[in-house]
Amino acid sequence: MRTSPSPALAWLLLAALSVAGCARREPVPDVAALQARAQALIEAGNTFYCAGDHTTAAKRYAAAAVVKPDDPAAYFGLGMALTKLGRDEEARQAYARARELAQQARGAGAADSAR
Repeated sequence: MRTSPSPALAWLLLAALSVAGCARREPVPDVAALQARAQALIEAGNTFYCAGDHTTAAKRYAAAAVVKPDDPAAYFGLGMALTKLGRDEEARQAYARARELAQQARGAGAADSAR
């Protein structure tokens, strides 16, 4: 004779499965896609900068810095656009960040080549 599981056990199992399905899974970032997106935003910033639309250029460069915070080109472009907008202190900060990131990249490259 076959017995069925108790209703309490069934409810416990159902609750456990429900909770397990609610676990938040963080997506794994696609580094190549992030790099491509940041580069596209920098190129858009360059286009707007050359067209004289420095406000939109600054927005594109800032967006690139959000997508890829370790990209010195995004901060350098942001500094150029902010300078044109007369926002000199913010431009100095952007240039300083670009310089810092470029030096870190050079340092990492030198460490890699020394190995």
